[in-house]
Amino acid sequence: MLRTYPMPLIITEPLKIERFTIAIADLPTSLIGTKIVQLSDLHYDGIRLAESILADAIAACNRENPDLVCITGDFVTDDPTPISELALRLKELNSKVGIYGCLGNHDSVSPDCEKQIIQALAEVGIKVLFNDIIYPLGEELAIVGLADFWSRAFQPKDIFTQINPAIPRIVLSHNPDSAKVLKKYRVDLQLSGHTHGGQIVIPGYGAAPILLQQIRKSTPKFLRNYIPYIKECSAVVKYWQWSEGWHQVGKNQLYVNRGLGTYAPGRFFCPPELTVITLDS
Repeated sequence: MLRTYPMPLIITEPLKIERFTIAIADLPTSLIGTKIVQLSDLHYDGIRLAESILADAIAACNRENPDLVCITGDFVTDDPTPISELALRLKELNSKVGIYGCLGNHDSVSPDCEKQIIQALAEVGIKVLFNDIIYPLGEELAIVGLADFWSRAFQPKDIFTQINPAIPRIVLSHNPDSAKVLKKYRVDLQLSGHTHGGQIVIPGYGAAPILLQQIRKSTPKFLRNYIPYIKECSAVVKYWQWSEGWHQVGKNQLYVNRGLGTYAPGRFFCPPELTVITLDS
């Protein structure tokens, strides 16, 4: 059984609920006011997610009485063994029309890992969308879940050609860098995670990796590896300007959740997040 901890082993902060109303073109009148709760980046492995944070997130989600719950990847951290225990925790989530997710890079380290995660979550009623399209809110709004951006299975063209271009769609894609590729398609709202919000935010400036990225560009290559975290940050995403929150990417909208799990050195001015999104027209 996975060892659990009452307190995090890595510095974190209390859960914060972020609320947004997002306009969706061509949204049917009947779906105005639809409430979506987004969770992301749980990294459930006994180290990177405190049980108290997970419990707070589940309780907060249920208090919202959402129409739809979306979980945008990294359920575990490379080893899929803890997924059965996590599934039992997530079984407590309530939603009017369903709980859906997509896989992240840490869920996709092997086909067996992907299969184990998808199966364990399916057993508690959570459907992972792996290049799938569903219509849980009716035929006038598609929900799309893509394979992870770093996966060979990430083939958005094959998916978007199956959707009526007049129908709005919400897309679950773990890595926000995928928004650059998805600019050529209609994506009314992309929900992503992956960045953890940068984990360290400099008040009045933004996520610390943005600064590190700028330092990296102006540092000779032979010195870059000697600057702490500069290599790691550059490997996470290319577009750190999309590290958290709402962004316009071409004609598309992107929302990046800061996630629940935490890597070393910890979170500073970057609390774990539960997002509540209300749809409008």
